[in-house]
Amino acid sequence: MRDEAVRSRRAVLKAAGGLAGAVLAQGCTTNAIIPVAQNASFVPPPQRLASAPVPAAPVKQMRAPATVNPRLFERAVASMDRHSGRIRRTDRIAIADFAVDSAHPRFQFIDMHSGVVSAMRVAHGSGSDPAHCGLLTRFSNVPDSNATSEGAFITDNYYVGKHGRSQRLVGLDPTNDNALMRAIVVHGAWYANPEMIAQHGKLGRSQGCFAVAEGDLARVFDLLGEGRMIYAAKV
Repeated sequence: MRDEAVRSRRAVLKAAGGLAGAVLAQGCTTNAIIPVAQNASFVPPPQRLASAPVPAAPVKQMRAPATVNPRLFERAVASMDRHSGRIRRTDRIAIADFAVDSAHPRFQFIDMHSGVVSAMRVAHGSGSDPAHCGLLTRFSNVPDSNATSEGAFITDNYYVGKHGRSQRLVGLDPTNDNALMRAIVVHGAWYANPEMIAQHGKLGRSQGCFAVAEGDLARVFDLLGEGRMIYAAKV
């Protein structure tokens, strides 16, 4: 009897264990994680993509400084872009504003980073002002015209000639491409000194060169250097 009671109790416990296992198995099946491929209603979270490099903001073109003719400045900058393959130094440009008379500082040296302008007087050619009124009336690229030429020049090397220390210029446009042959240069001259303004109200005239006051020459050479652009025009 005792043995039968033990066997009966073991049978009951076994049956109970089997039932619990079945319930647990059912619970696991109900709560099982379903693979994404089998779950049509599952929406995967958006993937975090690597950030693309942000392109650098375009460099804003400098506006004309307040003391510079804006139309002339725009033309000078466009000329610098057009001749960029030949202009070695673009940090500074010189503009000769020949719409202004020779009594005023119309040779403007512009720092293209800061916008700071240094201005001095410069003479024009006698062939550009036959009446010697102090104002340029025409340009010419013709040899022996003694006239100022219009357009972009690039500053070249220095030398010592009949006007003392001078700087050669190379004309970059069809309107001034004879500059080297005509010996159109930057030099100092007595007739561009300040006393001329006091005595005559205007500077004297060159033979087409950019003649500046003798006392300004060293400063002009420092500002120009070699490989920078001079733009001469009248607008």
